[in-house]
Amino acid sequence: MEEIGLIVGLGNPGPEYAGTRHNAGFMVIDRLLAGFPAGRFEERHTASSSVWAGKFRGRALLLQKPLTFMNLSGQAGGLLARRNGIQPESILVISDDLDLPVGRLRLRNGGADGGHNGLKSIIAELGSSSFRRLRIGIGRPKPGETVDYVLSKFEGEEERRFEASLAAAVEAVRTVLTGGMARAMNRFNAWTPVEESETNQKKEVLS
Repeated sequence: MEEIGLIVGLGNPGPEYAGTRHNAGFMVIDRLLAGFPAGRFEERHTASSSVWAGKFRGRALLLQKPLTFMNLSGQAGGLLARRNGIQPESILVISDDLDLPVGRLRLRNGGADGGHNGLKSIIAELGSSSFRRLRIGIGRPKPGETVDYVLSKFEGEEERRFEASLAAAVEAVRTVLTGGMARAMNRFNAWTPVEESETNQKKEVLS
C-alpha cells in the first residue's frame, strides 16, 4: 500500500475567499484537522504556506494549505515536498473540480491537470504528474462565467450537497491513509449525497 506523507489542500488565502467553491481543498484540510485529537499536529507558518506536522498511525504526515494563491500553489507544495524528501507518489492533492457535479468526488492516481491552474502549477514544480488527487465537484457555470463562479459561495440545496461531499472527502482521505487509494476509489468514486440519504432512509424503514 502506498504511504501518503503530504496532503495539500488547494485554495486562495484571505477572508474574502473563505467558503468559496475554489477553496474546497482548504475546507477539507480544516475538517481533517478538526477531527484529530488536540495536539496531534503542530502548526507551522512559512511565507508561502500554513503547515501542520504530526503523525498518523505512527507515520509522519504533513498537511498543507499553500498561501501563494491558486495559480502558484506548486511553489509552496513543491518546496515542502523537496525539503522533506517526499516523492510525488506520496502526495495527495485536494482540489475543486468544475467537471464534477456538486456532491460528487473523484479519486485518481496521477493524470493531467484538467485545466485546473493549481494542479498545473504543482505538476510544473514537481516535474511529475504522478501525485494522488482527490477532486471535489463544484459544478460548471454558463460559458464566460467561470471566474466569478469559482469565487462564489454555495446556497440552498447546492450548499447541502457540498457540505455532505466535504464530510465524505474527509472520510475518503482517512480511507486513503488507512487502506490505500484503491479502496478509497472503490468506495467514494461512485458516492453521492442522494444515495447516502436514500440508504439511511431504507435503514430507518428496516429498523
